[in-house]
Amino acid sequence: MSQGEPIRVAQVVGKMLGGGVEAVVMNYYRHIDRGKVQFDFLVDSDSTLVPREEIESLGGRVFEIPPYQHVAEYQRELQRLFKQEGWKIVHSHINALSVFPLRAAKKAGVPVRIAHSHSTSGKGEYAKNALKAVLKTQSNLYPTHRFACSKFAGEWLFGKAAHFEVVYNAIDLDRFRFNAEARAQARADLGLVGNQFAIGHVGRFTAQKNHAFLIDVFTEVAKRRDDAVLFLVGTGEAGASVKALVDERGLTDRVKFLGQRNDVNRLYQAFDAFVLPSLYEGLGLVGVEAQASGLPCLLSDAITREVDVTGECKFLSIDSPVVWADEICSLSKKPDEERDSTLPGSFANYDIEQQADWLLRRYLHLANGDIN
Repeated sequence: MSQGEPIRVAQVVGKMLGGGVEAVVMNYYRHIDRGKVQFDFLVDSDSTLVPREEIESLGGRVFEIPPYQHVAEYQRELQRLFKQEGWKIVHSHINALSVFPLRAAKKAGVPVRIAHSHSTSGKGEYAKNALKAVLKTQSNLYPTHRFACSKFAGEWLFGKAAHFEVVYNAIDLDRFRFNAEARAQARADLGLVGNQFAIGHVGRFTAQKNHAFLIDVFTEVAKRRDDAVLFLVGTGEAGASVKALVDERGLTDRVKFLGQRNDVNRLYQAFDAFVLPSLYEGLGLVGVEAQASGLPCLLSDAITREVDVTGECKFLSIDSPVVWADEICSLSKKPDEERDSTLPGSFANYDIEQQADWLLRRYLHLANGDIN
């Protein structure tokens, strides 16, 4: 690296499928001083939503590697790349699976190896949980530094006695602030009429997000509230089965599948409530976004309370759809003038401008040999 060139950091993001982790990394990339730090993205070759054009326009590079399921080939290619490119910092975002790229990075002599915990585990995913349990026993062998999106996620992966830094899943708060004009337009675009009550959910169609339970909840809501409509944002392998369940319940006209969107900030404006009944989350960033838009939030009690920025979220058991339906049906539509665009100081940790500056300084210190 010649003088004046930015430090390049290898970001191991696994499969880019339009999920929350890559959104977090891209948020930081868009706002960090790229004259001082650049990102190179190492993505699995079976990724479906790689924003290659944007990454390259910002000065980054994309390296496709074999899928991590092919462990030996995956590690060999990573080790080759780490030696070839000479990155001083490798930052892995694939949770318990970070064992594999960081092992390759250590073998290649990479001096700074960051393991970043973005998730946890929950009931029901038996095979995944068994694998995570094994990999967690090695989670502290290869990183030189440990990051986590929450205290909960850090303790889950690294252990309660381990030292790690909380790196907040920061967002551009101005994009999510409530705006009455944006709300009116977004509701019109979604076909909402009058005072229809719009319930929103944002998340990939995977077992973790618990969509089948959510449809059970909305089935109960629909019996009691003629004005309720459920909007589901995201894509994923479980999408077809969820659509089949909606059809089976006769809810086709009242459950709307919006697919993968790049205007989720606008959609929050249209909603009247936000629901996230996940089996587990490292944090649940969409809950922070929804709060920034002034929405009442009903969240699974398996999610860390750290997500409750406003102190007004409700955490509910995912054992009873009726309990969730009761809470949703008790919500009244908040007049636009009562949705405040002024965010409390508790959102400061999620301000991308501040947090990107922190990450920039952290990378620079680490690249210059500051091991603390």
